[in-house]
Amino acid sequence: MSRYYNGPISDHFDGERFFDRHGVAPRSRGVLLRWMVDRYWRGTKAKWPVWAPSPYADRPPARVEGASWRIAYVGHASFLVQTAGLNILLDPVWSQRASPFRHVGPRRVNDPGVAFADLPPIDAVLVSHAHYDHLDIATLSRLAAAHRPRVVTPLGNDAIMRNSDPAIAAEAYDWHERVDLGAGVAVTLVPTRHWSARTLSDRNMSLWASFVVEAPGGRIYLVADSSYGDGRNFRAARERYGPFKLAVLPIGAFEPRWLMADQHMNPAESVRAFVDCGAELALGHHYGTFQLTDEAIDAPLVALANALKRAGIPPERFRALRPGEVWHSSSASADDPAVI
Repeated sequence: MSRYYNGPISDHFDGERFFDRHGVAPRSRGVLLRWMVDRYWRGTKAKWPVWAPSPYADRPPARVEGASWRIAYVGHASFLVQTAGLNILLDPVWSQRASPFRHVGPRRVNDPGVAFADLPPIDAVLVSHAHYDHLDIATLSRLAAAHRPRVVTPLGNDAIMRNSDPAIAAEAYDWHERVDLGAGVAVTLVPTRHWSARTLSDRNMSLWASFVVEAPGGRIYLVADSSYGDGRNFRAARERYGPFKLAVLPIGAFEPRWLMADQHMNPAESVRAFVDCGAELALGHHYGTFQLTDEAIDAPLVALANALKRAGIPPERFRALRPGEVWHSSSASADDPAVI
């Protein structure tokens, strides 16, 4: 029996664990041990700076009304999405470490691009899966106490949250379920090629997903952790849920490829995913804040620039923001009545 979810058997749940018919099962402990030997004894892990601050810091407006989109990059995989009068957080992590431990594990090398105290009223939170760099109980508890948002997440993750803090208002959904957030905004959970765990003994006992957000200003495809595989998920999203104004795609945590290729895209694959999903524009994420894998801190940015050049795609169509930078769909500013 699953530790977090009890429900009917399906094409991606066997009664105990979730699975992806087109994906790859999580690697064994022996494979992870081999990686640890390589990175610490053989020196394959690049050295990151202890501190790499962003030159930007955002103080978002209270609301963005109408069809305009305003998306602030908080850092790693965290974004603040504002549109139609709603404020939505994606995979919020304000903690100092992406780890189950307070003093051990990947430590952030820059501050969140939006200070927690500067957040506008948060209406909804989307949490993609159980990994600590995406599902951060400490941050979710702070949000529950300060804002009391709805938390939309894949099956099983609600139990993880409530077991830690019953005040977290978590709602769990399956792939392809659509959730109405109000004000003409809805979110649909969609398949992504990844896996989940909080410990070594609960692998795939909670589901993972990406999100399609529909709003008056169009649709945005928010991809959390994902490998590329054969690209079917990106093409399927385009066919079933497109067209997309924007795709938010991971570009980091990709080395070594013998281990990471089945769980994280490299920038060249992210560019292929961008083409496959048919979005007008893209933003990159999952880089530059927590060192989870072996590549250098600037490797995702260098590789993305090279991949875009090879594909003949102008760099302004696929941007990699720094924490605190903002993307918006119109010329909305502080003087625009759409921003209040």
